[in-house]
Amino acid sequence: RSLSKFNVSSKQFAVYTKLVFEHAGISCTLLDGYVATPILAYAVTNINAAVGIMVTASHNPKQDNGYKVYWKDGCQIRPPIDAGIANSIIEKENLVPWVDYGEKLRKLKAESAQECYGLSDPVQTKSIEDAYFQSILASGLVTDATNATSSAPKFAYTAMHGVGHDFAKRSFQTFNLAPFLAVPSQRDPDPNFSTVPFPNPEEKGALDEAMAFATENKCDIVLANDPDADRLGVAELEKDSGKWTVFTGDQIGALLGHWLWVNIGKKCDQPVAMCASTVSSKLLSAMGEIEGFRFEETLTGFKWIGSRALSLQNQGYRVLLGYEEAIGFSCGGIIPDKDGISALGAISTMATSLYSRGRTLVSHLQEIHNKYGEFVCNNGYYRCDDPAIVKRIMEQMRNSGKYFDRVGMYDVESIRDLGSPGYDSTTADKKPTLPTSASSPMITFRFANECVAQFRASGTEPKFKYYIEMRGKPGEKKSAVEKRLSEMSGVILEELLHPTVNGLILPSNL
Repeated sequence: RSLSKFNVSSKQFAVYTKLVFEHAGISCTLLDGYVATPILAYAVTNINAAVGIMVTASHNPKQDNGYKVYWKDGCQIRPPIDAGIANSIIEKENLVPWVDYGEKLRKLKAESAQECYGLSDPVQTKSIEDAYFQSILASGLVTDATNATSSAPKFAYTAMHGVGHDFAKRSFQTFNLAPFLAVPSQRDPDPNFSTVPFPNPEEKGALDEAMAFATENKCDIVLANDPDADRLGVAELEKDSGKWTVFTGDQIGALLGHWLWVNIGKKCDQPVAMCASTVSSKLLSAMGEIEGFRFEETLTGFKWIGSRALSLQNQGYRVLLGYEEAIGFSCGGIIPDKDGISALGAISTMATSLYSRGRTLVSHLQEIHNKYGEFVCNNGYYRCDDPAIVKRIMEQMRNSGKYFDRVGMYDVESIRDLGSPGYDSTTADKKPTLPTSASSPMITFRFANECVAQFRASGTEPKFKYYIEMRGKPGEKKSAVEKRLSEMSGVILEELLHPTVNGLILPSNL
């Protein structure tokens, strides 16, 4: 990232960070050149670092930048570590720079023409990257399913103007996959994100250029990393109709979960577990019930998914997948964080195997639903600029502590409230097993007809979010499940949120 108007960039922030550590007498390795976020997360444990820092705004707009912190276990910081750092930032002696770092940087620039002014370590960076890809080989993710055949799919790849291209290329090599075609206009790092104003593969229209390139070059599948390559988007062309299917994060999670279970989990000599955030689809949970692996639900955010995966590993489980619906996937336990590089290789291996048997990602996803049931989602948000209204809505749903047993005509089976002090109707002591938060509450309604509705406010935007999912019975047509969900969603949103009364605004009305 770079913002010339203020003469700041990701590289500059990274160099400043190195200088701050040096001034404090702490050894710090500055990785050389552009590095994907999964490599940084892996590096923390690979070199036994106390902390890892990644300067990235991920998929945010070009004017943004960010500072992501990892703890010594390679997982993003979580309570109480985050509060300790925040408290240290506002201590009086830390509110002004300890030295003139700008002057230090000017001297370095004058003395060195190297990319990072002689502060980075190219040799150690290469060693870390080599070890990362070696860990993929040792994980079981690489199978013999990629043996070249005439039926293998042809892949197009976009780095979305980020750093992913070289790492994606090496991932394909590690997985023994034939080279992909890179979208040339989006291959190289570009802080202006010239072809995509919001470089998130989830965003509507973000993959248009990649899909046009893929169509022109007769590719079957589009793979997309976000700019720091920790997320993965996937789209597939239906050849007869010429239409593209852009998979949701939940759909990719289902495909990966099933693939990892069949190819690794069934043969594993350890008990197997998978994790997903609570707002992700419950399909993986249903798969676990039927297949016999453990499924764990976590709070939203990969710091919770990753930390729970580490805890399960310490209990002797092989954690094959952690994922969130926002296209974040951790496959094979490579790192306890989302990793678009290893996930890219895993799903491409799966696609190659499927195509060799005359199937596609779309047809295989339907086979999964035929076995475990259709899981249809209605996820969205209302614009809400007043935090007091969000608080009022949450209190209305709590009904003064007498939680609803019916919403409209629909019977409520259980309720979980992750606000403070918290409530869970399914536990003996009525306390949730997941962490609670007064500042970031979430309320979940589970209905007798296997519909799940969840509500929370965004922590970064003026949005009140809802996640409603209906589970169909095995063999029930998707259209029938969609009809039931549509009818029920209208009732749930009106009865629980009272959008008109509370002044909630739909995105389509903005």
